[in-house]
Amino acid sequence: MTRSLAKNVDWARLSALVADRLGLSYPETRWPDLERGLGRAASELGLDHAGVLAERVLSEPTAKKELQLLANHLTIGETYFFRDARTFQYLAEKVLPAIIRERRGSEQRLRLWSAGCCTGEEAYSLAILITQLLPDLKKWQVTVLATDVNAKFLKHAISGVYGEWSFREVAAAVKQKYFTPVGPGRYQILPELQDLVSFAHLNLVEDIYPSIATDTNAMDVVLCRNVLMYFTPLQISKVIERVRHCLVVGGTLCVSPTEASAVNFPGWIHRSHGGLSFYEKPSEEDHHEASRESATTELWHGHAYEAMQPESPRPVSPPVLTSSKGHSTPSHEEPAPLSFEAALAHFQAGRYVSATDMLLALAEPAKKQAEIFGLLARSLGNQGRLTEALEWCDLWIASDKMNRASHYLRAMVLMESGDHVQARVSFRKALYLDPDFVLAHFAMGHLALGAHRHRDATRHFIQATRLLRELPHDQLLPESDGLTAGRLMETIASLVPEESLHS
Repeated sequence: MTRSLAKNVDWARLSALVADRLGLSYPETRWPDLERGLGRAASELGLDHAGVLAERVLSEPTAKKELQLLANHLTIGETYFFRDARTFQYLAEKVLPAIIRERRGSEQRLRLWSAGCCTGEEAYSLAILITQLLPDLKKWQVTVLATDVNAKFLKHAISGVYGEWSFREVAAAVKQKYFTPVGPGRYQILPELQDLVSFAHLNLVEDIYPSIATDTNAMDVVLCRNVLMYFTPLQISKVIERVRHCLVVGGTLCVSPTEASAVNFPGWIHRSHGGLSFYEKPSEEDHHEASRESATTELWHGHAYEAMQPESPRPVSPPVLTSSKGHSTPSHEEPAPLSFEAALAHFQAGRYVSATDMLLALAEPAKKQAEIFGLLARSLGNQGRLTEALEWCDLWIASDKMNRASHYLRAMVLMESGDHVQARVSFRKALYLDPDFVLAHFAMGHLALGAHRHRDATRHFIQATRLLRELPHDQLLPESDGLTAGRLMETIASLVPEESLHS
Protein backbone atom coordinates (compact mmCIF):
# COMPACT_ATOMS: atom_id res chain seq x y z
CA MET A 1 0.00 0.00 0.00
CA THR A 2 1.39 3.41 -1.05
CA ARG A 3 1.42 6.00 1.70
CA SER A 4 -0.48 9.19 1.01
CA LEU A 5 1.43 12.30 -0.10
CA ALA A 6 1.64 15.42 2.01
CA LYS A 7 -1.53 17.34 1.26
CA ASN A 8 -0.03 20.79 1.70
CA VAL A 9 2.19 20.43 -1.40
CA ASP A 10 1.15 21.19 -4.97
CA TRP A 11 2.82 18.08 -6.38
CA ALA A 12 1.76 18.71 -9.97
CA ARG A 13 3.32 22.18 -9.94
CA LEU A 14 6.44 20.95 -8.15
CA SER A 15 7.00 18.08 -10.61
CA ALA A 16 6.57 20.55 -13.49
CA LEU A 17 9.19 22.85 -11.96
CA VAL A 18 11.63 19.96 -11.48
CA ALA A 19 11.09 18.95 -15.10
CA ASP A 20 11.64 22.49 -16.36
CA ARG A 21 14.67 23.39 -14.23
CA LEU A 22 16.39 20.02 -13.85
CA GLY A 23 14.90 18.02 -16.71
CA LEU A 24 13.97 15.21 -14.33
CA SER A 25 10.70 13.44 -15.06
CA TYR A 26 8.41 12.86 -12.08
CA PRO A 27 4.92 11.99 -13.35
CA GLU A 28 2.20 11.32 -10.82
CA THR A 29 3.21 7.66 -10.42
CA ARG A 30 6.64 8.85 -9.16
CA TRP A 31 5.48 11.60 -6.82
CA PRO A 32 6.30 9.42 -3.77
CA ASP A 33 9.93 9.27 -5.02
CA LEU A 34 9.89 13.04 -5.41
CA GLU A 35 8.58 13.43 -1.85
CA ARG A 36 11.33 11.18 -0.46
CA GLY A 37 14.02 13.23 -2.22
CA LEU A 38 12.41 16.42 -1.03
CA GLY A 39 12.36 15.09 2.54
CA ARG A 40 16.05 14.21 2.48
CA ALA A 41 16.93 17.66 1.11
CA ALA A 42 14.74 19.34 3.75
CA SER A 43 16.47 17.38 6.51
CA GLU A 44 19.89 18.46 5.25
CA LEU A 45 18.74 22.09 5.32
CA GLY A 46 17.41 21.70 8.87
CA LEU A 47 13.79 22.22 7.82
CA ASP A 48 10.92 20.53 9.62
CA HIS A 49 9.52 18.55 6.69
CA ALA A 50 9.32 18.25 2.90
CA GLY A 51 6.39 20.65 2.66
CA VAL A 52 8.46 23.57 3.96
CA LEU A 53 11.11 23.07 1.30
CA ALA A 54 8.47 22.57 -1.41
CA GLU A 55 6.84 25.87 -0.50
CA ARG A 56 10.18 27.66 -0.57
CA VAL A 57 11.15 26.27 -3.98
CA LEU A 58 7.74 27.05 -5.48
CA SER A 59 7.46 30.54 -4.06
CA GLU A 60 11.00 31.72 -4.77
CA PRO A 61 12.05 31.41 -8.43
CA THR A 62 15.63 32.28 -7.43
CA ALA A 63 15.92 29.53 -4.79
CA LYS A 64 18.96 28.09 -6.57
CA LYS A 65 20.59 26.67 -3.45
CA GLU A 66 17.46 24.73 -2.50
CA LEU A 67 16.92 23.47 -6.04
CA GLN A 68 20.56 22.37 -6.29
CA LEU A 69 20.26 20.49 -3.02
CA LEU A 70 17.09 18.84 -4.27
CA ALA A 71 18.96 17.78 -7.43
CA ASN A 72 21.60 16.17 -5.18
CA HIS A 73 18.91 13.98 -3.62
CA LEU A 74 17.01 13.15 -6.81
CA THR A 75 19.93 12.02 -8.98
CA ILE A 76 21.27 8.51 -8.58
CA GLY A 77 24.95 7.81 -7.91
CA GLU A 78 25.19 4.24 -9.17
CA THR A 79 28.28 3.70 -11.32
CA TYR A 80 31.58 1.85 -11.43
CA PHE A 81 34.76 1.64 -13.50
CA PHE A 82 34.33 0.52 -17.12
CA ARG A 83 30.58 0.16 -16.67
CA ASP A 84 29.24 -1.76 -19.68
CA ALA A 85 32.54 -2.96 -21.14
CA ARG A 86 31.06 -3.09 -24.66
CA THR A 87 31.00 0.70 -24.84
CA PHE A 88 34.65 0.99 -23.91
CA GLN A 89 35.49 -1.85 -26.29
CA TYR A 90 33.84 0.06 -29.14
CA LEU A 91 35.80 3.21 -28.27
CA ALA A 92 39.05 1.25 -27.91
CA GLU A 93 38.72 -0.80 -31.08
CA LYS A 94 36.87 1.47 -33.50
CA VAL A 95 36.44 5.11 -32.60
CA LEU A 96 39.60 6.27 -30.85
CA PRO A 97 42.14 4.40 -33.05
CA ALA A 98 40.56 6.02 -36.15
CA ILE A 99 40.93 9.49 -34.65
CA ILE A 100 44.49 8.80 -33.52
CA ARG A 101 45.52 7.54 -36.97
CA GLU A 102 43.98 10.54 -38.65
CA ARG A 103 45.61 13.13 -36.39
CA ARG A 104 48.98 11.60 -35.58
CA GLY A 105 51.74 13.80 -36.94
CA SER A 106 49.46 16.81 -37.43
CA GLU A 107 47.17 18.43 -34.86
CA GLN A 108 47.42 15.81 -32.11
CA ARG A 109 44.28 16.61 -30.13
CA LEU A 110 41.73 14.34 -28.50
CA ARG A 111 38.60 15.59 -26.72
CA LEU A 112 36.15 13.49 -24.72
CA TRP A 113 33.25 14.44 -22.45
CA SER A 114 31.57 12.43 -19.71
CA ALA A 115 28.24 14.27 -19.44
CA GLY A 116 26.57 13.16 -16.22
CA CYS A 117 29.81 11.82 -14.77
CA CYS A 118 28.35 11.03 -11.33
CA THR A 119 31.23 10.23 -8.94
CA GLY A 120 33.86 10.12 -11.68
CA GLU A 121 34.40 6.44 -12.46
CA GLU A 122 33.39 6.85 -16.11
CA ALA A 123 35.70 9.83 -16.68
CA TYR A 124 38.68 8.11 -15.07
CA SER A 125 37.91 4.99 -17.11
CA LEU A 126 38.29 7.15 -20.22
CA ALA A 127 41.60 8.49 -18.89
CA ILE A 128 42.87 4.93 -18.33
CA LEU A 129 41.77 3.93 -21.83
CA ILE A 130 43.57 6.88 -23.40
CA THR A 131 46.85 6.06 -21.62
CA GLN A 132 46.59 2.54 -23.00
CA LEU A 133 46.01 3.75 -26.56
CA LEU A 134 48.56 6.59 -26.59
CA PRO A 135 52.10 5.52 -25.70
CA ASP A 136 53.18 9.04 -26.75
CA LEU A 137 50.53 10.70 -24.57
CA LYS A 138 52.79 13.62 -23.64
CA LYS A 139 52.88 14.70 -27.29
CA TRP A 140 49.09 14.97 -27.44
CA GLN A 141 46.68 17.61 -26.18
CA VAL A 142 44.06 15.47 -24.43
CA THR A 143 40.90 16.79 -22.80
CA VAL A 144 38.63 14.62 -20.66
CA LEU A 145 35.81 16.86 -19.43
CA ALA A 146 33.51 15.46 -16.74
CA THR A 147 30.35 17.31 -15.70
CA ASP A 148 27.38 16.68 -13.45
CA VAL A 149 24.50 18.59 -11.89
CA ASN A 150 25.14 17.03 -8.48
CA ALA A 151 27.79 19.00 -6.56
CA LYS A 152 28.30 16.21 -4.00
CA PHE A 153 29.13 13.74 -6.75
CA LEU A 154 31.67 16.17 -8.19
CA LYS A 155 33.46 16.60 -4.86
CA HIS A 156 33.76 12.81 -4.59
CA ALA A 157 35.01 12.60 -8.18
CA ILE A 158 37.63 15.31 -7.71
CA SER A 159 39.05 13.47 -4.69
CA GLY A 160 39.71 10.42 -6.87
CA VAL A 161 39.32 7.97 -3.96
CA TYR A 162 37.18 4.85 -4.38
CA GLY A 163 36.11 1.75 -2.50
CA GLU A 164 36.01 -1.88 -3.59
CA TRP A 165 32.45 -1.60 -4.96
CA SER A 166 33.63 0.73 -7.72
CA PHE A 167 35.92 -2.00 -9.07
CA ARG A 168 33.36 -4.80 -9.19
CA GLU A 169 33.48 -5.26 -12.98
CA VAL A 170 37.21 -4.81 -13.65
CA ALA A 171 40.22 -7.09 -13.35
CA ALA A 172 42.35 -6.75 -10.25
CA ALA A 173 45.27 -5.72 -12.48
CA VAL A 174 43.52 -2.43 -13.31
CA LYS A 175 43.29 -1.49 -9.66
CA GLN A 176 46.90 -2.48 -9.05
CA LYS A 177 48.29 -0.58 -12.04
CA TYR A 178 46.33 2.67 -11.92
CA PHE A 179 45.51 3.16 -8.23
CA THR A 180 47.36 3.50 -4.93
CA PRO A 181 45.99 2.05 -1.65
CA VAL A 182 45.19 4.85 0.82
CA GLY A 183 43.48 2.87 3.56
CA PRO A 184 41.51 -0.32 4.16
CA GLY A 185 39.53 -0.95 1.00
CA ARG A 186 40.22 2.57 -0.34
CA TYR A 187 42.20 3.43 -3.50
CA GLN A 188 43.42 6.74 -4.97
CA ILE A 189 43.76 7.11 -8.73
CA LEU A 190 47.28 7.97 -9.91
CA PRO A 191 48.01 11.72 -10.15
CA GLU A 192 48.91 11.56 -13.85
CA LEU A 193 45.47 10.13 -14.62
CA GLN A 194 43.73 12.56 -12.30
CA ASP A 195 45.42 15.42 -14.13
CA LEU A 196 43.87 14.29 -17.43
CA VAL A 197 40.33 14.88 -16.17
CA SER A 198 38.72 18.28 -15.66
CA PHE A 199 35.52 18.36 -13.55
CA ALA A 200 32.86 21.05 -13.74
CA HIS A 201 29.31 21.66 -12.59
CA LEU A 202 26.88 21.69 -15.51
CA ASN A 203 23.12 21.34 -15.81
CA LEU A 204 22.37 19.73 -19.18
CA VAL A 205 18.89 21.26 -19.13
CA GLU A 206 19.62 24.83 -18.05
CA ASP A 207 23.18 25.63 -19.07
CA ILE A 208 24.35 26.83 -22.47
CA TYR A 209 26.58 24.56 -24.52
CA PRO A 210 28.59 24.13 -26.66
CA SER A 211 30.88 26.95 -25.60
CA ILE A 212 34.59 27.45 -25.64
CA ALA A 213 34.13 29.21 -22.30
CA THR A 214 33.01 25.95 -20.64
CA ASP A 215 35.22 23.69 -22.79
CA THR A 216 32.16 21.87 -24.17
CA ASN A 217 33.00 22.54 -27.82
CA ALA A 218 34.56 20.42 -30.59
CA MET A 219 34.23 17.09 -28.78
CA ASP A 220 35.30 13.85 -30.48
CA VAL A 221 33.35 11.62 -28.10
CA VAL A 222 30.50 12.34 -25.68
CA LEU A 223 29.31 9.76 -23.15
CA CYS A 224 25.83 10.66 -21.92
CA ARG A 225 24.76 7.33 -20.41
CA ASN A 226 21.97 6.71 -17.93
CA VAL A 227 21.18 10.43 -17.94
CA LEU A 228 18.54 10.90 -20.63
CA MET A 229 16.36 8.18 -19.09
CA TYR A 230 15.43 10.54 -16.23
CA PHE A 231 14.49 13.46 -18.51
CA THR A 232 11.14 14.43 -19.98
CA PRO A 233 10.69 13.69 -23.73
CA LEU A 234 10.95 17.39 -24.54
CA GLN A 235 14.18 17.78 -22.57
CA ILE A 236 15.63 14.64 -24.16
CA SER A 237 15.20 16.18 -27.62
CA LYS A 238 16.74 19.48 -26.54
CA VAL A 239 19.74 17.87 -24.85
CA ILE A 240 20.47 15.54 -27.77
CA GLU A 241 20.36 18.45 -30.20
CA ARG A 242 22.70 20.56 -28.07
CA VAL A 243 25.11 17.65 -27.60
CA ARG A 244 25.13 17.23 -31.40
CA HIS A 245 26.40 20.80 -31.69
CA CYS A 246 29.17 19.94 -29.18
CA LEU A 247 30.59 17.20 -31.42
CA VAL A 248 32.87 17.60 -34.41
CA VAL A 249 31.59 16.12 -37.67
CA GLY A 250 32.00 12.36 -37.34
CA GLY A 251 32.06 12.59 -33.53
CA THR A 252 30.46 9.80 -31.49
CA LEU A 253 27.70 9.94 -28.89
CA CYS A 254 27.39 7.00 -26.49
CA VAL A 255 24.12 6.47 -24.63
CA SER A 256 22.85 3.55 -22.58
CA PRO A 257 20.78 0.77 -24.22
CA THR A 258 17.57 2.05 -22.61
CA GLU A 259 18.16 5.50 -24.17
CA ALA A 260 19.24 4.40 -27.65
CA SER A 261 15.92 4.42 -29.52
CA ALA A 262 16.46 5.75 -33.04
CA VAL A 263 13.32 7.85 -32.60
CA ASN A 264 15.38 10.22 -30.43
CA PHE A 265 18.18 10.59 -32.99
CA PRO A 266 16.74 11.78 -36.33
CA GLY A 267 19.51 12.78 -38.70
CA TRP A 268 22.28 10.94 -36.84
CA ILE A 269 24.33 8.08 -38.29
CA HIS A 270 23.52 4.86 -36.45
CA ARG A 271 26.35 2.47 -35.55
CA SER A 272 25.99 -0.93 -33.92
CA HIS A 273 28.61 -2.84 -31.94
CA GLY A 274 28.22 -5.77 -29.57
CA GLY A 275 24.46 -5.35 -29.55
CA LEU A 276 24.68 -1.68 -28.54
CA SER A 277 23.72 1.38 -30.55
CA PHE A 278 25.97 4.40 -31.00
CA TYR A 279 25.33 7.62 -32.87
CA GLU A 280 27.65 9.60 -35.11
CA LYS A 281 27.31 13.26 -36.05
CA PRO A 282 26.90 13.87 -39.79
CA SER A 283 27.65 17.09 -41.61
CA GLU A 284 25.17 19.93 -41.18
CA GLU A 285 23.77 19.41 -44.68
CA ASP A 286 23.33 15.66 -44.22
CA HIS A 287 21.73 16.15 -40.80
CA HIS A 288 19.10 18.58 -42.06
CA GLU A 289 18.34 16.47 -45.13
CA ALA A 290 17.97 13.32 -43.01
CA SER A 291 15.84 15.15 -40.45
CA ARG A 292 13.38 16.05 -43.22
CA GLU A 293 13.24 12.42 -44.36
CA SER A 294 12.86 11.04 -40.84
CA ALA A 295 9.16 11.87 -40.73
CA THR A 296 8.41 9.04 -43.20
CA THR A 297 11.33 6.62 -43.16
CA GLU A 298 13.81 5.00 -40.80
CA LEU A 299 17.22 6.63 -40.97
CA TRP A 300 20.79 5.68 -41.70
CA HIS A 301 20.58 1.88 -41.85
CA GLY A 302 23.39 0.75 -44.10
CA HIS A 303 24.65 4.30 -44.66
CA ALA A 304 28.08 4.28 -46.31
CA TYR A 305 29.52 7.11 -44.21
CA GLU A 306 33.17 6.48 -43.37
CA ALA A 307 33.76 6.41 -39.58
CA MET A 308 35.41 9.53 -38.18
CA GLN A 309 35.76 11.14 -41.61
CA PRO A 310 37.42 14.56 -41.11
CA GLU A 311 36.15 17.68 -42.77
CA SER A 312 37.96 18.64 -45.96
CA PRO A 313 41.18 20.65 -45.37
CA ARG A 314 40.84 24.41 -45.14
CA PRO A 315 43.52 27.05 -45.57
CA VAL A 316 44.38 28.84 -42.37
CA SER A 317 45.44 32.17 -43.84
CA PRO A 318 42.63 34.63 -43.01
CA PRO A 319 42.56 36.49 -46.34
CA VAL A 320 41.96 33.31 -48.36
CA LEU A 321 38.27 32.42 -48.52
CA THR A 322 37.22 28.80 -48.98
CA SER A 323 33.80 27.21 -48.64
CA SER A 324 33.62 24.74 -45.76
CA LYS A 325 32.55 22.04 -48.19
CA GLY A 326 34.76 23.05 -51.08
CA HIS A 327 31.90 23.32 -53.61
CA SER A 328 29.35 25.87 -54.70
CA THR A 329 25.84 26.12 -53.35
CA PRO A 330 23.46 23.76 -55.24
CA SER A 331 21.43 25.66 -57.82
CA HIS A 332 18.10 24.56 -56.33
CA GLU A 333 18.84 26.26 -53.01
CA GLU A 334 18.51 29.97 -52.35
CA PRO A 335 21.83 31.46 -51.13
CA ALA A 336 21.82 32.46 -47.48
CA PRO A 337 21.51 36.23 -46.88
CA LEU A 338 24.94 37.70 -46.31
CA SER A 339 24.96 39.86 -43.19
CA PHE A 340 26.45 39.81 -39.73
CA GLU A 341 22.97 39.31 -38.26
CA ALA A 342 22.37 36.26 -40.46
CA ALA A 343 25.76 34.81 -39.50
CA LEU A 344 24.99 35.43 -35.84
CA ALA A 345 21.67 33.58 -36.22
CA HIS A 346 23.48 30.58 -37.72
CA PHE A 347 26.06 30.71 -34.92
CA GLN A 348 23.39 30.80 -32.22
CA ALA A 349 21.64 27.84 -33.86
CA GLY A 350 24.86 25.84 -33.65
CA ARG A 351 25.45 25.86 -37.41
CA TYR A 352 29.12 26.82 -37.08
CA VAL A 353 30.19 25.69 -40.55
CA SER A 354 27.67 27.89 -42.37
CA ALA A 355 28.29 30.72 -39.88
CA THR A 356 32.00 30.48 -40.61
CA ASP A 357 31.47 30.61 -44.38
CA MET A 358 29.26 33.69 -44.07
CA LEU A 359 31.68 35.46 -41.74
CA LEU A 360 34.65 34.71 -44.00
CA ALA A 361 32.79 36.29 -46.90
CA LEU A 362 31.93 39.31 -44.76
CA ALA A 363 35.41 39.68 -43.30
CA GLU A 364 37.33 39.80 -46.57
CA PRO A 365 36.07 43.20 -47.80
CA ALA A 366 35.60 44.65 -44.31
CA LYS A 367 38.71 43.93 -42.27
CA LYS A 368 37.91 46.82 -39.93
CA GLN A 369 34.81 45.17 -38.45
CA ALA A 370 36.08 43.78 -35.16
CA GLU A 371 32.74 42.15 -34.28
CA ILE A 372 33.08 39.90 -37.33
CA PHE A 373 36.58 38.85 -36.31
CA GLY A 374 35.41 37.99 -32.80
CA LEU A 375 32.40 35.92 -33.83
CA LEU A 376 34.43 34.20 -36.55
CA ALA A 377 37.13 33.24 -34.02
CA ARG A 378 34.48 31.82 -31.67
CA SER A 379 32.78 29.94 -34.50
CA LEU A 380 36.07 28.37 -35.60
CA GLY A 381 36.96 27.59 -31.99
CA ASN A 382 33.66 25.79 -31.47
CA GLN A 383 34.56 23.57 -34.43
CA GLY A 384 38.01 22.81 -33.00
CA ARG A 385 39.76 24.72 -35.81
CA LEU A 386 42.13 26.33 -33.34
CA THR A 387 44.92 27.50 -35.65
CA GLU A 388 42.45 29.51 -37.72
CA ALA A 389 40.64 30.73 -34.61
CA LEU A 390 43.91 32.04 -33.20
CA GLU A 391 44.69 33.95 -36.41
CA TRP A 392 41.31 35.69 -36.33
CA CYS A 393 41.82 36.48 -32.63
CA ASP A 394 45.05 38.21 -33.60
CA LEU A 395 43.25 40.21 -36.30
CA TRP A 396 40.58 41.14 -33.77
CA ILE A 397 43.21 42.33 -31.28
CA ALA A 398 45.02 44.28 -34.02
CA SER A 399 41.80 46.11 -34.86
CA ASP A 400 40.72 46.68 -31.25
CA LYS A 401 43.65 46.39 -28.83
CA MET A 402 41.73 47.65 -25.80
CA ASN A 403 38.95 45.08 -25.98
CA ARG A 404 39.27 42.65 -23.04
CA ALA A 405 37.13 40.07 -24.85
CA SER A 406 39.64 39.67 -27.68
CA HIS A 407 42.50 38.85 -25.29
CA TYR A 408 40.25 36.54 -23.26
CA LEU A 409 39.14 34.56 -26.31
CA ARG A 410 42.73 34.30 -27.52
CA ALA A 411 43.68 32.91 -24.10
CA MET A 412 40.85 30.36 -24.21
CA VAL A 413 41.94 29.15 -27.65
CA LEU A 414 45.56 28.90 -26.47
CA MET A 415 44.48 27.00 -23.38
CA GLU A 416 42.53 24.51 -25.48
CA SER A 417 45.58 24.18 -27.75
CA GLY A 418 47.70 23.23 -24.73
CA ASP A 419 49.82 26.40 -24.73
CA HIS A 420 49.20 27.32 -21.10
CA VAL A 421 52.16 29.71 -20.87
CA GLN A 422 50.88 32.00 -23.64
CA ALA A 423 47.32 31.55 -22.38
CA ARG A 424 48.35 33.07 -19.04
CA VAL A 425 49.93 36.01 -20.87
CA SER A 426 46.67 36.73 -22.70
CA PHE A 427 44.57 36.28 -19.55
CA ARG A 428 46.81 38.79 -17.76
CA LYS A 429 46.28 41.28 -20.60
CA ALA A 430 42.53 40.85 -20.27
CA LEU A 431 42.79 41.42 -16.50
CA TYR A 432 45.02 44.46 -17.04
CA LEU A 433 42.27 45.98 -19.18
CA ASP A 434 39.60 44.98 -16.66
CA PRO A 435 40.78 43.85 -13.17
CA ASP A 436 37.19 42.78 -12.35
CA PHE A 437 36.86 40.43 -15.34
CA VAL A 438 35.41 37.49 -13.44
CA LEU A 439 35.78 34.86 -16.19
CA ALA A 440 39.48 35.66 -16.58
CA HIS A 441 40.02 35.20 -12.83
CA PHE A 442 38.18 31.87 -12.99
CA ALA A 443 40.23 30.70 -15.98
CA MET A 444 43.50 31.69 -14.29
CA GLY A 445 42.41 29.77 -11.21
CA HIS A 446 41.60 26.73 -13.33
CA LEU A 447 45.01 26.90 -15.02
CA ALA A 448 46.78 27.19 -11.67
CA LEU A 449 44.79 24.28 -10.26
CA GLY A 450 45.82 22.09 -13.19
CA ALA A 451 49.47 23.00 -12.57
CA HIS A 452 49.08 22.15 -8.84
CA ARG A 453 49.70 25.77 -7.86
CA HIS A 454 46.93 25.64 -5.29
CA ARG A 455 47.73 28.93 -3.59
CA ASP A 456 47.49 30.86 -6.88
CA ALA A 457 44.33 28.95 -7.80
CA THR A 458 42.65 29.80 -4.51
CA ARG A 459 43.62 33.46 -4.85
CA HIS A 460 41.94 33.75 -8.27
CA PHE A 461 38.90 31.74 -7.18
CA ILE A 462 38.45 33.97 -4.11
CA GLN A 463 38.57 37.06 -6.32
CA ALA A 464 36.10 35.54 -8.78
CA THR A 465 33.77 34.59 -5.91
CA ARG A 466 33.94 38.09 -4.44
CA LEU A 467 32.92 39.58 -7.78
CA LEU A 468 30.17 37.01 -8.33
CA ARG A 469 28.58 37.71 -4.93
CA GLU A 470 27.91 41.25 -6.11
CA LEU A 471 25.83 40.00 -9.05
CA PRO A 472 22.30 38.58 -9.21
CA HIS A 473 22.34 34.78 -9.26
CA ASP A 474 20.76 34.60 -12.72
CA GLN A 475 22.79 37.37 -14.38
CA LEU A 476 24.52 36.27 -17.57
CA LEU A 477 28.27 36.81 -17.57
CA PRO A 478 29.77 38.68 -20.55
CA GLU A 479 31.88 36.54 -22.93
CA SER A 480 30.49 33.33 -21.37
CA ASP A 481 28.01 32.19 -24.07
CA GLY A 482 25.19 32.10 -21.53
CA LEU A 483 26.83 31.15 -18.22
CA THR A 484 25.16 32.75 -15.19
CA ALA A 485 26.82 34.14 -12.09
CA GLY A 486 25.13 31.52 -9.93
CA ARG A 487 26.26 28.64 -12.10
CA LEU A 488 29.88 29.81 -12.04
CA MET A 489 29.66 30.12 -8.23
CA GLU A 490 28.52 26.50 -8.08
CA THR A 491 31.37 25.42 -10.36
CA ILE A 492 33.96 27.16 -8.18
CA ALA A 493 32.42 25.61 -5.06
CA SER A 494 32.80 22.16 -6.62
CA LEU A 495 36.51 22.78 -7.26
CA VAL A 496 37.59 24.45 -4.02
CA PRO A 497 36.66 23.76 -0.38
CA GLU A 498 34.09 26.35 0.68
CA GLU A 499 36.11 27.39 3.73
CA SER A 500 38.98 28.45 1.42
CA LEU A 501 36.69 30.90 -0.38
CA HIS A 502 35.86 32.68 2.90
CA SER A 503 39.43 32.95 4.11
